[in-house]
Amino acid sequence: MERHIAFLGPRGTFTEEAARYLFAGEEDRFIPQGSIPDVLESVAEQRVEYGVVPMENSIEGSVNLTLDWMIHQVKIPILAELVLPIHQYLLTAERKEPLQPQDVEMVLSHPHAVAQCHHFMRTHMKDVEIEYTSSTAEAARIVSENPDRPWAAIGTKLSGQFYGLTILKEHIEDHDNNYTRFVMVGEKAPELAESDHHKTTVLVTLPSDFPGALYQVLAAFAWRKLNLSRIESRPTKKGLGSYHFIIDIEQGMDEVLLPGAFAEIEAIGCQISLLGSYPCYVKKDEKVSKDFEKTY
Repeated sequence: MERHIAFLGPRGTFTEEAARYLFAGEEDRFIPQGSIPDVLESVAEQRVEYGVVPMENSIEGSVNLTLDWMIHQVKIPILAELVLPIHQYLLTAERKEPLQPQDVEMVLSHPHAVAQCHHFMRTHMKDVEIEYTSSTAEAARIVSENPDRPWAAIGTKLSGQFYGLTILKEHIEDHDNNYTRFVMVGEKAPELAESDHHKTTVLVTLPSDFPGALYQVLAAFAWRKLNLSRIESRPTKKGLGSYHFIIDIEQGMDEVLLPGAFAEIEAIGCQISLLGSYPCYVKKDEKVSKDFEKTY
């Protein structure tokens, strides 16, 4: 059965790599979208069954656009998570005389990718001009279409292959332990590989007139010995000092502990919404630290 999966494009992005890892069916159809909102809207409007978007990077933090759209614009549950090791490549068009890093006059890439390679660029390309693009794959496409210009893209090995680029330098990321968390969203969970690790993600809005409300929210999880792996605030967009809290709980939905915690939180006047309870996966990589792998 053919499944339609939207991902942040164009072709060759890390998001496509994540989508293809999660969906291994030969009949699956992968559809690139121009932005994170485009991916999420295509799922919400049922033009595709599933979408894959980046949620968090270990170096640059959360992808706020993904969080804000899932909070304010669409109501689609998270169905799975994949942690993907991130390796950045310096890519150039094929030339008779290959460029050297010091010969590159402009580097194109997504802001997150550039931020992940600051040390390399300061060391080897200190005065290079930087042009930000909507994705690493878009940068690769632009460089491939301008082979006579001394330009380079920072991007994935996949995007280099797709656009026929030459790898000038590999693994130029500043930190070995660089990984991105992607989430798959949709209305109905597909059949996926077994996982021994599950999470539940909730959105909590505190009452404005209840001092110590966040402390009591955390206490509802703490005394039940429910581990929280992430707590992040995002503006409610209703005024200064008004925030939602996104909380990741290191456990799948059950019949006792989580419902009890949610009821206790609601009893103090908080609003709580379930964003998803889902399996988690990690794509193994020799450059991912052993300490990180132990957490999954």
